[in-house]
Amino acid sequence: MKIISVANFKGGVGKTTTAINLAAGLKNLGKKVLLIDVDPQANLTQSLVIKDEVKKSVYTVLHKEAFGERTKITDALISASGLDLIPSSLDLANAELELASVYGREQILAQLLSSLKGYDFVFIDCPPSMGMLTINALVASDMVLIPLQAEFLPLKGAKSFLKHLDLVKKMNKNLKLLGFVLTRYDQRKTMNRKVKTQLEKEFSKGKVFESRVRSNITLANAQENGLDIFTFDKSSNGAEDYTELAKEFLLKTN
Repeated sequence: MKIISVANFKGGVGKTTTAINLAAGLKNLGKKVLLIDVDPQANLTQSLVIKDEVKKSVYTVLHKEAFGERTKITDALISASGLDLIPSSLDLANAELELASVYGREQILAQLLSSLKGYDFVFIDCPPSMGMLTINALVASDMVLIPLQAEFLPLKGAKSFLKHLDLVKKMNKNLKLLGFVLTRYDQRKTMNRKVKTQLEKEFSKGKVFESRVRSNITLANAQENGLDIFTFDKSSNGAEDYTELAKEFLLKTN
């Protein structure tokens, strides 16, 4: 089982969209995948659970684990759009303060995931900041995947994130940067091409995924309807792009 944090300091770069649809693409390729939403904004949860109220969330299990109650990460497991999900809730905003005085607070999510079985991949959708929730995700992870809109402000956000990542590696020496996924990409735009070229120059070979996610309103429409792109429109450019990304992801993680 490989655990991957999907993270970036810049919001609106396709982080949640990538977590959902890469997971769905891998499921279509026969892999067993779990999604965990540790962002208090709960965008991933709201993109898949649009009608049902969440009764238990990642906050429920983090809180119990932190304060000595016996619990399992799967206590909060639900199925959403055919995907296994540990949802978020607005209560998760309290976790930053509640965990501040807890001994070993950086390890709580890792402890919860240590007994998890039966999955090939676990994707953790992180908040766009380096708070205690993101640190917990990174300490629990094997790899980090950084979705990045091919513009200069998101690029700055990604670089800032990487500086903080070096500090987290002191707590998790096995943590590796899997790579960057360019989202909302338009080959016709000069800025998009410049950012892609700059990334390829600054980082070692293979750190920028060849598969790119094109600008596609259908991806937003799918989330609005609480579905992954394959369920919503399997013939769309978004479905094609995330299928190719899933195949490349498997090659990089094998």
